[in-house]
Amino acid sequence: MAIDEVLLQTATSPILRFYRWQRPSLSFGYFGRLAEVAAESSKRDLVRRWTGGGIVPHGADLTYSFILPRAAGRAIPTPQQIYRQIHGAIQQALSENLPVALANADAPKVSDVCFANAVASDVLVQGRKIAGAAQRRTRAGLLHQGSIQYEGLPDGFREAFTRALGLEFSQLTLDSGVLRSAEKLAEQKYGNPKWLEMR
Repeated sequence: MAIDEVLLQTATSPILRFYRWQRPSLSFGYFGRLAEVAAESSKRDLVRRWTGGGIVPHGADLTYSFILPRAAGRAIPTPQQIYRQIHGAIQQALSENLPVALANADAPKVSDVCFANAVASDVLVQGRKIAGAAQRRTRAGLLHQGSIQYEGLPDGFREAFTRALGLEFSQLTLDSGVLRSAEKLAEQKYGNPKWLEMR
């Protein structure tokens, strides 16, 4: 979470970042309440995201973030446009292997658990939501954080997803400055009980 925030503040070109979780964890949106997830703390690490959205269990999923800085010199699409574009790229990357579709509209909300509620442009396999995301827009640009909850993603999925986004990417190694800033931010914010308990 801290690395994503630092990258949004410092990036000069679009970044697509994939990551996994060391332990079973649960993230919940900026506007969520700790009381809604506190019972999970004995089984999972808890973290409040900087982005919005619902409750997301992590562990077996593939998590990614897409950072689109204003410094990239291009207009930033609306949240709905970028959501559909990124999820359309996931759909395209999976279409050869899975019966995948995008949700046409928001389904009725039945839970604060993100994957219980499909919203427009979420990725579905046989009607089940397998990819959802949340966003944060600032003066620096846009941060889109997503989770793909499908075991057995095909080999080459990350590369196919990257190609489907239609952007030129090169391998990025996080430099020591970004990592130091992220460690400091993690200590001050994401690892701070006040951030976790703010609502």
